[in-house]
Amino acid sequence: MKPVTIYTTPTCHFCNLAKEFFAEKNVQYTAYDVSTDAAKREEMINLTGQLGVPVIVIDDSIMVGFDREKVAGKLGIEA
Repeated sequence: MKPVTIYTTPTCHFCNLAKEFFAEKNVQYTAYDVSTDAAKREEMINLTGQLGVPVIVIDDSIMVGFDREKVAGKLGIEA
């Protein structure tokens, strides 16, 4: 399985949807709460140039927002 990282905040609805999708599909991922982790927030800004969450990184592909079909496609799994 490809490495998956998600940058999130606790109040982000789409972040929670993405994490639920990963759980449903048994996708292992690393999550960073950018509301409390300044270093990871800076890392996310450097990746995307903005503050919007979720930011999902699959291999070297960076996606801002959660698009179930697109994420599934990048992972090679069913949406």
